[in-house]
Amino acid sequence: MKKAFVFAVIAFLCSFLVMQTTSCTDKKPVQDSIMQDSLSQDTTAFDSMETIIEETPMPKTADELFDDFVFNFAGNSKLQRTRIVFPLPVISGNKTTMLQRNQWKTEHFFMEQGFYTLIFDNRKQMSLVKDTAVNHVVVEKINLGNKAVKQFVFDRTNGQWMLTSIVNSSVGQNQNASFLNFYGKFAKDTTFQMASLNNPVQFTGPDPDDDFATMTGEIAPETWLAFAPTDMPSGLIYNIIYGPKYPGGAEKIFCLRGIANGQEMEMTFRLIGGKWKLTKLVE
Repeated sequence: MKKAFVFAVIAFLCSFLVMQTTSCTDKKPVQDSIMQDSLSQDTTAFDSMETIIEETPMPKTADELFDDFVFNFAGNSKLQRTRIVFPLPVISGNKTTMLQRNQWKTEHFFMEQGFYTLIFDNRKQMSLVKDTAVNHVVVEKINLGNKAVKQFVFDRTNGQWMLTSIVNSSVGQNQNASFLNFYGKFAKDTTFQMASLNNPVQFTGPDPDDDFATMTGEIAPETWLAFAPTDMPSGLIYNIIYGPKYPGGAEKIFCLRGIANGQEMEMTFRLIGGKWKLTKLVE
């Protein structure tokens, strides 16, 4: 899914960022391309992009879909302050503090990474991304290293998305706690990855012999390293919960999406015998 976060300058931004991304010609173009975006975007490039976004008024239609709004919110510090309910409640356990306007520091979310992640319980939830009836969204900033989660709560009031509160908690308190603890290890440990594969893993990806075709097949544990995504995000990841709180379940669809290039990867995991197993990889 491609994101049109500032319609008037999207063509420029895409070409500006894509020029920094090498073409994808090997077996792992999706993840390599996304991660190269992250590595190659320096502070100067991001500052230039933010300047362009700030100089372009956000169209009213951006409030129809949260995804269109959040890219404007994250990239435009001036707009950001107008879309926060101050004083802003910041909840940490049983303690609530009220953040004043002069205490706020611009939150760019995933913009500086060049990619973002999403976690869904099923494919039906994925359709909520394009549902204009959604009026409540939570953006989760998940630090897998220190097991901390910061939730930014947005509500659409009078047709405008507003940040209404921040909730600080631990990974252990999160509805995805089991999966997040598993993924934190899966992303960094190839031995653990091989032990966490369903046999077989369904695979769909680009055909190395044809740039315009895809190939499907099965991955056995012994061939995993030839297909394994490289540099999966393992420190700071994000999740966006659209609408009501997800009930959780025995399936997780982990999506990695590039901001400017439209590249994406999906990994589907299922709880099998009490353990998370990778069952499907789509590049």
